[in-house]
Amino acid sequence: MTSSQTTTRPKPPRVRETFSARGARFLNRYSMAVALVLVVVVFAFTTKGILLRDQNISNLVVQNGYILILAIGMVMVIIGGHIDLSVGSIAGFAGAAAAILMVQFQVPWWIALILSLVVGGLAGAFQGFWVAYAKVPSFIVTLAGMLIFRGLTIALIGARNIGNLPEPFVFLGAGYVSTGAESGPDLLTLGIGVLIVAGIVGWQVVSRRRTVRHGEKPGNLISFIAGLVVVSAAILWLSYSLASFRGLPVVLIILVVLGVGYTVLMTRTVIGRHIYAVGSNRQTAQLSGVKDRRIDFFLFVNMGVLAALAGVIITARLNLATSGGGTGLELEAIAAAFVGGAAVAGGTGSIAGALVGGLTIGIINNGMSIMGLGTQWQQTVLGVVVLLFVAFDIWNKGRRTRR
Repeated sequence: MTSSQTTTRPKPPRVRETFSARGARFLNRYSMAVALVLVVVVFAFTTKGILLRDQNISNLVVQNGYILILAIGMVMVIIGGHIDLSVGSIAGFAGAAAAILMVQFQVPWWIALILSLVVGGLAGAFQGFWVAYAKVPSFIVTLAGMLIFRGLTIALIGARNIGNLPEPFVFLGAGYVSTGAESGPDLLTLGIGVLIVAGIVGWQVVSRRRTVRHGEKPGNLISFIAGLVVVSAAILWLSYSLASFRGLPVVLIILVVLGVGYTVLMTRTVIGRHIYAVGSNRQTAQLSGVKDRRIDFFLFVNMGVLAALAGVIITARLNLATSGGGTGLELEAIAAAFVGGAAVAGGTGSIAGALVGGLTIGIINNGMSIMGLGTQWQQTVLGVVVLLFVAFDIWNKGRRTRR
């Protein structure tokens, strides 16, 4: 038979994806965003709309900013296969150190800020040495660190409170950026919101084109456009709410810079890929030439610096440093990371997921406070929510593996 007589095999018929399969795939990809929307809808209804008022939205951002900063560092530690129980104590110690430097020793606020970050980095380096080079489990090391730095904070401050901090320092935790207009929404805040939306849309379009150019199949176009529309609408609504109150919180500016920077670090750089590799399979990463000890050391130094920054923001927001500053923050940061999709075994998670997880927890706490529920019930509900989120994530991943 000649080549001209050779018959080509017919292409197999294209299998159309069912609606349920599309729904499952959508849930797999956007489960945290869906959960966040549901939480907002539920508490908007139960609080009779108070949750969504401009002032409450602004307070929600300011009150949870330091938790989200801790969540960024915590999810990186968890992705690397570790845990850090000391972040609340380091935050309290760094905040107390900054206050003492400014009030007692009259150190300029910006020097005190830098020194407090250095203190946090040194605390992280101390713990990172024991984890990375002495091979002591991170749970034990950071449990010891939690006790050590809490004790040092008490020794540093004692039973007193240190207040009356410099105004520029307080501005970091409680300040707002606006044009100062007395009527109508703040145009600066609105403009920044529009720029952020334009940046996100441009980034996503470029990423999609890069995927096509590399010969890979991009996701569904309708889902892609719908996702951009929803995210853009949410950001514009948030911008309008903030602009209608006092403007853009300084904490939010810091958080956006950190979120974007660490997202790029984890998704576009070698060190980010190495963190995921070490957390997924340490032995394979070692055989591939990854310096896992350096990665571990970096993770804890980075976590120490972010914990110190969170402590500075807490102290600035309260205009007060106490020996109990930062107590319990480690649990909220860990909860935010796990609610945001991080895996207990490591190797899985994202900066965006941790931020969404922290925001979800913050909204739940805020909603219950508005409803007048006592602290005991808030703690109970939060514990149940964390358990259900992690259980759902395990079930969802198991279902995908079986398929």
